[in-house]
Amino acid sequence: MKKRKPHFLLVVLSLCFVTSVFAQRRHHGNYRIQNGFGIMGALTQFDILTDNFETKSSNGWMVGASATVDIPHKWYNVSYLIQLSENHIDISANNLLSQSEFVEYKMFAAQIALMMHIKLVSSYVTLDVGPMLQYNDKLNLKDDDQEDYVLTNYTNLTAKDISDISKFNVDGAVGITAGYAFIKLRAQYIYGFTNILGKLNDKDLNTTGAS
Repeated sequence: MKKRKPHFLLVVLSLCFVTSVFAQRRHHGNYRIQNGFGIMGALTQFDILTDNFETKSSNGWMVGASATVDIPHKWYNVSYLIQLSENHIDISANNLLSQSEFVEYKMFAAQIALMMHIKLVSSYVTLDVGPMLQYNDKLNLKDDDQEDYVLTNYTNLTAKDISDISKFNVDGAVGITAGYAFIKLRAQYIYGFTNILGKLNDKDLNTTGAS
């Protein structure tokens, strides 16, 4: 894929509920460090930012778990995070009658992250930032009957031709979390730094007609 380097964007409009299920307390001098384990569920919106295709973001879901270290005497906390998601995206194509419509793809992904939670209002409201490593599946067509649809702006490139995308990607995440010790709400913005469509450059794809 030529032109502007494609990146992906995942917005975790987290109705993301994080519930602490256990905690361990250890005294270190005059302060206390608390370790916690959390589980969460979320709704997502996924898109690929590219000049190569006409895309439209679509909804998906995410579940995950985290291990958090709450450090009362510091201005931040840290957590380790693992997330599993099924994301959806629509890409414009022409059907067999040359009528334009959106073809829906889905992509399963697993992410691991090290997050820093900057305390804005004690531990009740935090700004969350950190790097992520991602492994994802192919772009799988939701409807196999659409696999021979020709992608918009191309003459011969079909919907099935772009399924085999890059599997390993490096992401960055930023978000905000609000709540109490046992339940929190989180909104998160995940940006892919690597070219998720990069593997397509290694294939002998017919991109005739690309503008």
